[in-house]
Amino acid sequence: MRSPASVTDATFQTEVLDADLPVVVDIWATWCGPCKQIAPLLEQLAVEYDGRIKIVKLDADQNPAAVVAAGVTSIPTLSFYKNGVRNDILIGAHPKTVITEKMEALLA
Repeated sequence: MRSPASVTDATFQTEVLDADLPVVVDIWATWCGPCKQIAPLLEQLAVEYDGRIKIVKLDADQNPAAVVAAGVTSIPTLSFYKNGVRNDILIGAHPKTVITEKMEALLA
């Protein structure tokens, strides 16, 4: 089973921008209710898309440089990257259908 890996300010370049696969970055915080709400869904999607899309988690409180660099102002934020470029963004908790649609667009 593949659950979302954690990335940090130090590993963001390697794990996200230089990744061979498209990447979904979940920018979250421990105190954020909606972040906790979507966490099980992201775990499920990490399994469903294993080998096609990488899902990673970035703790906003612990990694301010990556959060500022990404221009994130609200959490949860899902950022969708392909070939080192952010293609799309979702702010707030969304249903699986909306997140899956964005993930499928990364594979197109």
